[in-house]
Amino acid sequence: MTDTIFIGERAVGAAHAPFIIAEMSGNHNQSLERALALVDAAAAAGAHALKLQTYTPDTMTLNLNAGEFSVQDPNSLWAGESLYNLYQKAFTPWEWHQPIFERAKAHGMLAFSSPFDETAVDFLETLNVPAYKIASFENTDIPLIQRVAKTGKPMIISTGMATVAELEESVNAARAAGCTQLILLKCTSTYPATPQNSNIATIAHMQQLFDCQVGLSDHTMGVGVAVAAVTLGATIVEKHFTLRRADGGVDSAFSLEPEELAALVIETERAWQAVGKVFYGPTSAEKKSLVFRRSLYIAEDIKAGEAFTAQNLRAIRPGLGLPPKHLATVLGKKATRTLQKGEPLNWEMVG
Repeated sequence: MTDTIFIGERAVGAAHAPFIIAEMSGNHNQSLERALALVDAAAAAGAHALKLQTYTPDTMTLNLNAGEFSVQDPNSLWAGESLYNLYQKAFTPWEWHQPIFERAKAHGMLAFSSPFDETAVDFLETLNVPAYKIASFENTDIPLIQRVAKTGKPMIISTGMATVAELEESVNAARAAGCTQLILLKCTSTYPATPQNSNIATIAHMQQLFDCQVGLSDHTMGVGVAVAAVTLGATIVEKHFTLRRADGGVDSAFSLEPEELAALVIETERAWQAVGKVFYGPTSAEKKSLVFRRSLYIAEDIKAGEAFTAQNLRAIRPGLGLPPKHLATVLGKKATRTLQKGEPLNWEMVG
């Protein structure tokens, strides 16, 4: 497995804080001004990258409204909507890509996109994007994966809905076509997704199975699933992002607001820091706290030759005397010298 992959100048891997991608998707609501405001807000929240989706309605589907060309699921956010009209609302005009990418660069934030066909890859290559993302619904599009692989740039593939066999085919195709920097994202392709359907235990298994980094493309509400994923080895977290869910938009219902995105950046980094390594005993930071353990202390003045009792010898704080485990051994034995209340017990005092 590639321990570290560079997306632009940003190192991605287990030795680095999680790479947080803010997915704009269609939350610009067909306003370039709003799109640029989303870039500004994502940068202010601390996201490391902004991601777009590059397609047009005509590269996605046919302009038909009936049958399978409309969203059939009555429980979907987009129930009854024709696919063509949905993509018309959601797509990011290609002429917007350059100003959006330039705004991100001005903030020191990376920007790239998910291409949905080979013409989108050709276009994105003219903008010199640092990486490519393959969306879950395209993870079985082998020609698209091969085209992206031939760019030689890092490829991130969302794994929503894909079986192990399908993923093996996609991964093999990517590598055979020249991809040497591959990251898979565990993904549940429901909108929103539920924690119960997230199955993030798959992350470690996927790392071993495909010998690559694995992250999370997360459609759940909140940041809890993403934080948990980082503790299981996720190196990337991608979340849809909007200014305010109340503003509406095709993906707004399951998108983070700026304050939540900032929390995601902070809490996933804390989770990554907390994983650490298998370790027992006091850390260097804890050593100064050892003094607050209990230990055996003289609780009453004792004359030389007088026996130790439960009244004149107690296990109390601080921890400068003998450990409490020796209390039963010492009781009944005699003091070798006069002892004063408040002295920590040591073996030289015990006869």
